[in-house]
Amino acid sequence: MHPFTLERPRDLAAALAFRAQAGRNDAPAEYIAGGTDMVQLLQEYVRQPERLVSLAGLLDNSVDIGPQGLRLGAAATMAEVAAHPAVVQQFPVISEALLNSASPQVRNQATMGGNLLQRTRCPYFRDVGYAACNKREPASGCAAIGGENRWHAVLGTSENCIAANPSDLAVALVALDAVIEVRGAGGQRTVALIDFHRLPGDTPHIETVLEPGEVVVAITVPANPAARRSHYLKVRDRASFEFAVVSAAVALDMDGPLIRQARVALGGVGTKPWRVPGVEAALAGASLDPGALRRAAALAAEGAQGHGHNDFKIELMQRAIVRAIETAGARA
Repeated sequence: MHPFTLERPRDLAAALAFRAQAGRNDAPAEYIAGGTDMVQLLQEYVRQPERLVSLAGLLDNSVDIGPQGLRLGAAATMAEVAAHPAVVQQFPVISEALLNSASPQVRNQATMGGNLLQRTRCPYFRDVGYAACNKREPASGCAAIGGENRWHAVLGTSENCIAANPSDLAVALVALDAVIEVRGAGGQRTVALIDFHRLPGDTPHIETVLEPGEVVVAITVPANPAARRSHYLKVRDRASFEFAVVSAAVALDMDGPLIRQARVALGGVGTKPWRVPGVEAALAGASLDPGALRRAAALAAEGAQGHGHNDFKIELMQRAIVRAIETAGARA
């Protein structure tokens, strides 16, 4: 492990003054909260910051639900949110996404904010033995393009990076129009989660819109009737402690047998959590007839590009959408 200085600021204002940054390998100082992802990357020499700034005890860990919707403090743990009775009842897609993530031990430690900022599971990023990784070392190349890329993205890719975003939680939250509260030395601002993660483009090493000295302090999810009839489907290689090959988060507002409104997001296939508005538009006014669902789900493939080993994801993500909608639609 690369040697570093650990700072333990007395309050959030003092932490922000360090102007550390999350999710960038070129940052000399980085924030650390639960540390479940950070510690692995430190041990593997993927991250080598000069300074770590601890956020322990400085962030809100509350879970609040009211008429306006849900608010999650950034320090609330995955386990706390997944087990919260109101989340289970009113936002099942969030609870299911969390319970399908990691292991019970990790969920007891990992935080909401940290989950959204976890780094890709691309093996070329996480193994410093591979020199070519633009996300880890800008302008070094992308070993996944032309290499083993079964786990990689088919949506939102560029010639510089095809690494998939790993967060289950983010996919569920994007489907529900979640908003991120961000605080920095200059004050507080809000960012729609759909805009929080950046496409790789020419700068895959810059993963979010966070500026130096900014931290995620809360996540808000607006109230919506579709949230109660929602579901998270995760397709993976083994039953537990595994990241998604493909996942689908859906939420349905039904008018009798017809879909009044659908919200659909995908995981495991995009370089960021991926919303599919074309699918949603096609589902409006449709029934749960399998043929109608398949025709709508086919629109998710627009713009998708396989890279050899991951070509199968283009068909699989369509099937995942259909199955997730059928499950959500069967709920009372």
